[in-house]
Amino acid sequence: MRFCLLLLLMLAIESAADAQQTAGPAGAPQGVWRAQINWISLSIAGRTYLLYANVCRPLGDAPARVVVIAHGSPPSADQRPRMTPVSCDSEAAQWFLNRGFVVISAMRRGYGATGGSWAESFNSCSDADYLRAGLETARDLAATVDYAATLPYVRRQGIAVVGQSAGGWGTLAYNAQPHPRVTALINMAGGRGGHYGHRPSNNCRPDMLAAAAGQLARTASTRMLWIYTQNDSFFAPQIATALYTAYTRNGGKAEFYQLPTFDDDGHRLFFGPGGSMIWGPLVEHYLAAQPTQ
Repeated sequence: MRFCLLLLLMLAIESAADAQQTAGPAGAPQGVWRAQINWISLSIAGRTYLLYANVCRPLGDAPARVVVIAHGSPPSADQRPRMTPVSCDSEAAQWFLNRGFVVISAMRRGYGATGGSWAESFNSCSDADYLRAGLETARDLAATVDYAATLPYVRRQGIAVVGQSAGGWGTLAYNAQPHPRVTALINMAGGRGGHYGHRPSNNCRPDMLAAAAGQLARTASTRMLWIYTQNDSFFAPQIATALYTAYTRNGGKAEFYQLPTFDDDGHRLFFGPGGSMIWGPLVEHYLAAQPTQ
């Protein structure tokens, strides 16, 4: 009898794991924003990954425009498994929900419940491959956008992508590739290689980061919005300016803002309390000027 109970328990656990690892929505929508976990399929070289995502829906049932929010990458590897998608109640999500957007935030490969191997490494500092790292982020963004377009309650065109830190760098890489459904791309304090050696204001080869930005600009097609701050401990003003200069000299188009200091570290502006009162007007103006079809 004990063996049978143990076998049944093992089968139940296996069944739950299988159910969890199926592409599509999991469970019922919850709360006023109809929060729902979705698993997003990503296929690379014959292998399929499932990205763990949170979907928040605005009030009403009319098809809504989508914003995909791309997270950053913490300096310490042990923090990556503990990361979670943007909550529907967070200030950043609320800003978009209150303007009628469906908000989708997916954990990329190697982060949070998505798990698996980390795909976004840029190798050693002496040979930093920021281009490859950005393109790997862009793979996950592309899968998230494609999945968003299949949801029955969304508008399939005019999608916006907002990336913070490593996610912001990924938006540059995503812009370098065809993205017919996306008409707005926002880089919030984007870059890679910050806090090198776990030290604030210490960067790994920012010259190579600027060179990679120039490479990504050559095939970029959408005018972007870039927002940085004066007291960003990951990407200081001189680094942000160098990125923008390399990007625009190579054909990329972007509105660039270097805002005053925010709290004790401007790198947290996008997700920080009160941050939306600062970046919100800039984002609203940018979105109003971008096509929605």
